[in-house]
Amino acid sequence: MSIDVNNESGTEVDEQAILDIARYALARMRIHPLSELSVIVVDADAMEQLHIQWMDLPGPTDVMSFPMDELRPPGKDDDEPPQGLLGDIVLCPEVAAKQGAEADTQHTMDEELQLLTVHGVLHLLGYDHEEPDEKAEMFGLQAAIVDGWRQEKGLSGPSPAPTVS
Repeated sequence: MSIDVNNESGTEVDEQAILDIARYALARMRIHPLSELSVIVVDADAMEQLHIQWMDLPGPTDVMSFPMDELRPPGKDDDEPPQGLLGDIVLCPEVAAKQGAEADTQHTMDEELQLLTVHGVLHLLGYDHEEPDEKAEMFGLQAAIVDGWRQEKGLSGPSPAPTVS
């Protein structure tokens, strides 16, 4: 799995944890090990520009995903998952810090960025949360992946509750 993390935000973030949880999520979703992913960490101004440009919405957001090859998790009968370029995930630590502090189960910026990384991966794989049934599926899968990764890493306590919109 080729995953690049590029921090352009000026904020210190746990890049290794972002890399590790992205790799875990992709493995858990049975994505081909030769697939490629890029994670870019940007400041609020850059995220706001992307949010306006691509979503026509004001202000910065927490995470945006830009799929490339539209890879999907393989079905149960598929022998081999296809390989390709997954795309880009863009994270904003300023928004993540605020969301983590305001969440029902307060957590750190880095914990929020880990959650947002999984959220971004799922969007790249075609998951969405526009409809209630889609939201239940995506957020359930997101929680299972974050919890599994945290258990594997020996991190204590429950994973952060979803705060993404």
